[in-house]
Amino acid sequence: MLTTVHTAERLGARSRWSDRPAWQAFRALWQRPSAVVGLAILLFWIGVALTVTFLVPFDPLATDVSARLQPPSVTHWFGTDDLGRDIFRRTLYGARISLPAGFLTVLGALVIGCLVGAIAGYAGGWVDAILMRIADMVLAFPSIVLAMAIAAALGPGLKNALIAIVIVLWPEYARLMRAQVLAVKAQEYVTAAEALGVSRLRLLLIHILPNTQAPLVVKATLDVGAAIVLTAGLSFIGLGAVPPAPEWGAMIREGQRRFSQWWLATFPGLAIFSVVMALNFLGDGLRDVLDPRRRRR
Repeated sequence: MLTTVHTAERLGARSRWSDRPAWQAFRALWQRPSAVVGLAILLFWIGVALTVTFLVPFDPLATDVSARLQPPSVTHWFGTDDLGRDIFRRTLYGARISLPAGFLTVLGALVIGCLVGAIAGYAGGWVDAILMRIADMVLAFPSIVLAMAIAAALGPGLKNALIAIVIVLWPEYARLMRAQVLAVKAQEYVTAAEALGVSRLRLLLIHILPNTQAPLVVKATLDVGAAIVLTAGLSFIGLGAVPPAPEWGAMIREGQRRFSQWWLATFPGLAIFSVVMALNFLGDGLRDVLDPRRRRR
């Protein structure tokens, strides 16, 4: 009898766990091979960024002029640059710069954009008009051009490049959050909560914002790859990471002067390609999982 009770409790707990939306979304995501591949590649690079100092305990800035410009070999898997630095080590260490740069810029843009969009959508009136006109002014410029102008005004450096990218990206999140708040605010349960006398702040934090997450999560996942590319682009033109930092964009810049030494730019470029491809695969999978209309197909 006791065994039967324990078995029933375990089955009930397993049933409650399987009924959770997060678990159902994970199972649905796991059924999409491209999303699984993207997640695996992304986790690989995150693991590299977290453990590279232990796995490859060599200084990526160490030079050896006697080994300069050597092609890929058993000794140097990705070859060496014009100062004899190992490209393989520098590419792995570059994950410690490029990945956090992409995630931090998107996180900053997400926080600022969601705050502005939520205030604009919920307050309405002149507050909405002013905030959205500011966002429109930023969106009127091409992203890369505006980021270049801001980074040039602030001065070369990875920190300034990240600030420029945050300024470029936040209006997109503000627009998306505003649209989501307006859509959710029109729902009947929000109207019912207002009729019951729920405070405006509680209504926004408890009833509206939790139901605006799905499209923001998908966009943020896709934008991490775009932020990594934009960071690499600013570094490529000298407005991002300053040499000899092993940042992927800066490494590609070092290779563009030597076309015959193809390995200088190829392997950092492949690293960017793999991360961006993984994030696109994962973002597409999340979009399919979190969108009920696509889930029913």
